[in-house]
Amino acid sequence: MLRNPNHPRVSPAEPPYDDETAAALAALGPPIALFRTFARRPDRARGIHGWGSYYLSRRCALSLRHRELVIDRTTARCGAEYEWGIHIAVFAAKAGLTGEQVRSLATGTATDPCWTDPGDRAVLAAVDALHTRNDLTDDEWADLTAATGPDGAIDLMLICGWYHAISYVARALRLTPEPGSPE
Repeated sequence: MLRNPNHPRVSPAEPPYDDETAAALAALGPPIALFRTFARRPDRARGIHGWGSYYLSRRCALSLRHRELVIDRTTARCGAEYEWGIHIAVFAAKAGLTGEQVRSLATGTATDPCWTDPGDRAVLAAVDALHTRNDLTDDEWADLTAATGPDGAIDLMLICGWYHAISYVARALRLTPEPGSPE
């Protein structure tokens, strides 16, 4: 993935925040540039938090590892270095990802030797299929539901779609990497 050297197209909200902006940021999470950009309009930030943030990141039917595989692979496939970098910096170790697996998420395939777990392979193959074809074959569906169950498969599709949207925003706004994000 190539880093975009341009400056952000829209300046994120900066402190001091009014009460409404501060409350919206508190709901979204740490005040990273993406969240501060959403919070330029607190009503937008509240809507984003209500739809995707809590359920898809904390209550979905996927394990932390599978959720991160979905997010990392989706953002890598979309070329969203900003969002990919945040997730690698914050969640890669928590999800038990090795350096080789992180590299594979960015540029490899689900059949790379570092993916020894059939469930991991099924999740990555599903993400790639959704990104490429917007659909899953019957075999991909069977492999995915064997790994995640049907509710996990539904959540995987929602997370893919959600992180496509986040990737569009991060890329088109030319957000620069957060401190501590990998290059």
